[in-house]
Amino acid sequence: MKKQYKRALSIAGSDPSGGAGIQADLKTFSACGCYGATVIVAVVDENTVGVTGVHPVPVPFVVGQIRSVLDDIGTDAIKIGMLHSSELIRSVKDTLSGYAIKDIVLDPVMVATSGDKLLQDEAISTLKEELIPYVRVITPNIPEAEILLGKNIRSQKELPLVVKDLSFGRSVSVLLKAGHLTEDELTDVFYNAETDEMMMLISKRITTKNTHGTGCTLSSAIAAFLAHGLPLTDAVREAKNYIDRAIMAGAEYEIGKGHGPVHHFFDFWR
Repeated sequence: MKKQYKRALSIAGSDPSGGAGIQADLKTFSACGCYGATVIVAVVDENTVGVTGVHPVPVPFVVGQIRSVLDDIGTDAIKIGMLHSSELIRSVKDTLSGYAIKDIVLDPVMVATSGDKLLQDEAISTLKEELIPYVRVITPNIPEAEILLGKNIRSQKELPLVVKDLSFGRSVSVLLKAGHLTEDELTDVFYNAETDEMMMLISKRITTKNTHGTGCTLSSAIAAFLAHGLPLTDAVREAKNYIDRAIMAGAEYEIGKGHGPVHHFFDFWR
């Protein structure tokens, strides 16, 4: 009997600096033991300092990539990253609905680490109303959660209530990331909408400027562990452990003039 890879597919934008987007997703899939495939929705002109421009891939070509991968290779889990327009969001959702894939992780990318806006305003409602209820889990950070809910989040104490609001009536599970808050001890909050359970993921704040692509990496790690067949809560816990170790391992490296990447392959190169 021939061996089978655990497969993970990323639908996202490309980052030429290698720290975020498709490039970070592929590194994460590989580090977490999956065969990675990709669908590129945009070519982004960026580096560790910031985003200069976004060149969208035509929507029919994005749809073609999805079908080419799924009709041939298939996948065990999907990570969705930056989808910049309402048309693209609808097309990705409609195309995926033709395949029996349950494990879909959405990183609702709206703002880059540098502060640059990546999502068109009119696409936000489409994301909330059409794509978020369709996926299994979303992984917003604090600025993204504020955009989705239309209100400010000021402290760690608010997160357990906020994370339930983000589940939109238990239609989707939520990992709310606390890194943008100011506390020394960070508590990411995971709400499993399937079991109505909440999990606190506590970690010490790591002092480093190398945080480029952390959201991409975390969401891809969740998808990878789901591809391996882990229960949802366990997949989130393992992914959180992976990103914490990747940040720690990459904290002292110097790449670029701005926010450098995490160390995706910390278990392989020491």
